[in-house]
Amino acid sequence: MELVLLGTGCPQCDPDRRGPSNLLVARGRHYLVDCGSGVTQRLVEAGTKGAAIDALFLTHLHTDHLVDFYQLVISSWHQGRARPQRVFGPPGTRAFVEGTMALWAAERAQRIAHEKRASTAAFEIEVHEIGPGEVLAEDGVRVSAVAVAHQPVKHAFGYVFEADGHKAVFSGDTAYCPALIEAARGADALVHECFVHGEMPPVPGVRSAETVAAVAAYHTPSDRLGRIAREAQTKLLILNHFVPTRFDRRRLLDEVCAGFEGPVVVGEDLMRYDCAKRRLVHRDGALALGSRA
Repeated sequence: MELVLLGTGCPQCDPDRRGPSNLLVARGRHYLVDCGSGVTQRLVEAGTKGAAIDALFLTHLHTDHLVDFYQLVISSWHQGRARPQRVFGPPGTRAFVEGTMALWAAERAQRIAHEKRASTAAFEIEVHEIGPGEVLAEDGVRVSAVAVAHQPVKHAFGYVFEADGHKAVFSGDTAYCPALIEAARGADALVHECFVHGEMPPVPGVRSAETVAAVAAYHTPSDRLGRIAREAQTKLLILNHFVPTRFDRRRLLDEVCAGFEGPVVVGEDLMRYDCAKRRLVHRDGALALGSRA
């Protein structure tokens, strides 16, 4: 089982951190968790493409987590995808997908008629609106959804992937959430969102103190992440989906490690982790975390 951080950013525009998206590869299957801005480019940079995705899992229906959905659909068609796209997501996903496809219907029809490609199956979207619990089991891979605390968003999920005795967990957007901690217990990797404490001050005309407090309220502040990893007894904590996108990495590590004695990684776009080999790779660097605990 290998996970790839495709986008570790947030709604802020940052060329180094694209919108939230993660790739999980297990038993030859490619699963996408969210499709934030730049996901299709990051997939190619990661050595795969949208056409190879076996299923898309949406954590919730905030724009930064799904803004490139149609780009994923159209680029997959250009890449030769000849099968429907499967989308799993919270209630409201069907309306979002149908509305998006309807918005581009005329342009899509023109492309189909003019470009005369071999198949239009890539434009068939199979939507599965889900609740907590197992949402997919195929070819030795099991995927479960966990309801997380992202109020006032009514339906928001984290996802648990299990295959070949390994487990990887993606938090989605959440405040401190006991259900997620329980689901992540003993995981090979917990990929958790991070509101970097103290790094997003009020800016006149951009965000007030009230705005900062509101954003912080439905995310997890960095000074609680160590406790979460400790309670979950995860083998590796990977910090992801940073708000804001620019921060002091050393200070962040000091803060998180104060509450967790296990390994902690500040995630970066295109970082890869092999759960079986316990190896972390990013750009020209690689790190072996030793034998599996």
